[in-house]
Amino acid sequence: MSDRIATMPGPVLRIGVGRVWEIRSTMELLAAEWIGKPVWMWAGFLTIVLALLAFDLGVLNKDDKEMGIAQSLWLSAFYIGFAMLYGGAIWWAFDRGLIETSDGLHAGVTYFTGFFIEKALSIDNVFVISLIFTFFAIPRKYQYRALVWGIIAVIVLRGIMIGVGAALVQEYSWILYIFGAFLIATGIKMLVVPESDPDMAKNPVVRFFRKHMRVTDELHGQKFFVRKPDPAKGGKVVLWATPLFLALVVINIADLIFAVDSVPAIFAITTDTFIVYTANIMAILGLRALYFALAAMVHRFHYLKFALAMVLVFIGGKIFWNQIFGKVDPAISLGVTLALIAGGVFYSLWKTRNEKPETQLAAAE
Repeated sequence: MSDRIATMPGPVLRIGVGRVWEIRSTMELLAAEWIGKPVWMWAGFLTIVLALLAFDLGVLNKDDKEMGIAQSLWLSAFYIGFAMLYGGAIWWAFDRGLIETSDGLHAGVTYFTGFFIEKALSIDNVFVISLIFTFFAIPRKYQYRALVWGIIAVIVLRGIMIGVGAALVQEYSWILYIFGAFLIATGIKMLVVPESDPDMAKNPVVRFFRKHMRVTDELHGQKFFVRKPDPAKGGKVVLWATPLFLALVVINIADLIFAVDSVPAIFAITTDTFIVYTANIMAILGLRALYFALAAMVHRFHYLKFALAMVLVFIGGKIFWNQIFGKVDPAISLGVTLALIAGGVFYSLWKTRNEKPETQLAAAE
């Protein structure tokens, strides 16, 4: 073999060596560690997420049409099933010793615990999203496209929040106590403070954009921006934002506010950044599809907030228990989390079985 290489023409040899070096450099880059995991794991996960979004937005929902409840449930089942398969792959890889976690906890158990917590906490987000769309008078046929584009922003924003959180936890381990106290306080607040509907007209984000940006009074189909004359500039054609863009911005800000609860909650389960991020994103992916089914029956889940409050108190208290008495078995955390969430869902559905939406909303106030 060495004789064959030696007799090869100079240019061919240079090209061959260069190609081998290029492949070797790429392999080394993919194998390099980034935030506790090889680059190929991060790249593979993001590729999967972007492929799902492209298929969803570019194939299943390329035309602006209203999504029915049946389609919403089928698409949600697909996303949840995919998240379960991904979690199963994580579980299998950990049991086979193919991946490790930074905190030594079982990757599969912590992934599913974080996924279920994030999924349950996100149900409250559905009600807020519904209010935002109603305020901006966004027709249902344009809502799904706005939600999917919002996911792209969420992937980046959640990544930043989780990255900052991971850096803080790694540098200052005592910050977990702050997360724990915050989760306990949030859970108690959810138990004792009555819910109130946010006033979108007084929302500071809405007021800021309407004051500092040109916003059209009417929708322009699925467009976030349009070019049209501005009377204040003598009819000069300029760029205007549409109400659909404002709705997208407010929804993403609302998601960041909800992330203030969910991100510390999953960091209380595991400090492995990859598990935290993947569980978060997998739970959020399906929520956008599930929105159209949940928005019509969100009143049936009023009592779920009490179960979620107990989950937050349990997760927050677990941080202090781990430091004082030793770590709680991750399987116990998963079991308690599932039991509380399932109990809250079934109790809500049973309690509101004979109530009309108006009655339930009045009771919530």
